[in-house]
Amino acid sequence: MSDWKEGSDARLPLYQRLREEIMDRIASGEWPPGGTIPTEAELTRRYGIAVGTVRRAIDTLVNEGLLERSQGRGTFVRRPDFDASFFRFFRQVNAEGESRVPSSRILSATLSTPPVEASRALGLADNEPCLCLDRLRTLEDDSLLTEKIWLPASRFSGLLEVPLEEFGTLLYPFYEARFGQRIGSARETLTIASADASTAGRLGIAPRDPVVVIERIALGYDRTPLEYRCSMGAAATFRYQIEIS
Repeated sequence: MSDWKEGSDARLPLYQRLREEIMDRIASGEWPPGGTIPTEAELTRRYGIAVGTVRRAIDTLVNEGLLERSQGRGTFVRRPDFDASFFRFFRQVNAEGESRVPSSRILSATLSTPPVEASRALGLADNEPCLCLDRLRTLEDDSLLTEKIWLPASRFSGLLEVPLEEFGTLLYPFYEARFGQRIGSARETLTIASADASTAGRLGIAPRDPVVVIERIALGYDRTPLEYRCSMGAAATFRYQIEIS
């Protein structure tokens, strides 16, 4: 007997329906990040479809980076390392050249009207209020990044009651543990801008000095926008590195 969730769109090709089904079960927490999904044989029996169709759906999600196969162990829900992008872009060494892991601190959490780009990225109505986190990332005594992070209030109810010290260094595990919101993927855009007085003061640079701006839209496993963030760092500490083979 098939086990499609109510609301599954029968107009879609079967592999596409299964892809959406798998994403929905991941987003709901039934198949959590880091865990395995049922085997191809189990999915074939559960949904009453051919193994080739199941394999195509899984291949699509593997190519999209949401699942990963492990030989002899099964297919896992991938938990991406989102902070790695910042660590590629900004130097993380002290005066002696030793590698260090940046720390982070939430300076404030407020409810306010987001800028147009944040509202559009999150799919909010005009002037719909949004939760805003103001965060500073530091490397020892030096400011590395200043960030504004916008979250839809409907999905993060109760966030303003959380003491700032309880947010922790990594926000995505915090979102998952406290609000059941799981980040599955993200898109980032890098641009260069001039620092305004406030940003310059945060980063310890002069006003109008160049800064690298990283805009990120983070999505749930069902592709719902869950976070918009704008991070700024001094261009003098920026580096770009890529391996080409």
